[in-house]
Amino acid sequence: MKVCLIAGWGELPAIFQKEASKKGIEVFTVGVKGITTAFADEYLPLGHVGKLIKLLEREGIKKIVMLGKFEHRLIFSHFFTFDSIALSILRKAKDRRPQTIISAFIQELEKRGFEFIDPKPYLESILAKIGKIGFLEPSPEAMEDGLWGFSIAKEIASLDIGQTIVVKNKSVVSVEAMEGTQEAIERAGKLAGKNCRVIKAARRSQDFRIDVPTIGPLTVQAVKKIKGDAIFLEAGKIYVLDMEKTIRLAKESGIALYGL
Repeated sequence: MKVCLIAGWGELPAIFQKEASKKGIEVFTVGVKGITTAFADEYLPLGHVGKLIKLLEREGIKKIVMLGKFEHRLIFSHFFTFDSIALSILRKAKDRRPQTIISAFIQELEKRGFEFIDPKPYLESILAKIGKIGFLEPSPEAMEDGLWGFSIAKEIASLDIGQTIVVKNKSVVSVEAMEGTQEAIERAGKLAGKNCRVIKAARRSQDFRIDVPTIGPLTVQAVKKIKGDAIFLEAGKIYVLDMEKTIRLAKESGIALYGL
């Protein structure tokens, strides 16, 4: 089977390339200029959907996987370079939330005979597990905050506002929106100082073809910078990139990683 991987920023596309290849899948990767960090066979400008369709037809590919980060704010900064198909997709979307736009993109390509497949079976090994991930247990105070904030994080994610909140002493310090996870964490540190706790959750009806939450070494470094002490993840729904390095950095930084 041959699959097209539409790759965004970050390590997740490269992990899929490796794991899918182990299972005999031929992966043809399409990157986005200025965004994609993984190896790609072809690079296209953001919003050039017509060129993507012609490329897939040329390669004889019908199955598509989309992985990696596409910053929501890119829609606004690149709007005037979008082709007619991309603009049509935006017009059909009922709002400008990430899930809505990506779903509209998927529906448009599915109407043209393409199929978006679930990458989760190839990435099970990097999903957050329940309980302690690595070496450190959260303190009782951190655990209280994590359990208290989890339902709030789940609600925020389900509303498609953002996948991360930062809490301290049972108060929500910051909520991720268009600015992204790193900036939300940094803002929390400025507002509330040390011992903040980061919670990341997926949407209630998370479609693993669309914008699955991830953490990795950069997340741990951001929490270390603000002297946070715990990161809580929704078990079975969050990908942990570069697991070994992430766990080691968390240990060295005194940060507990915990799956809820």
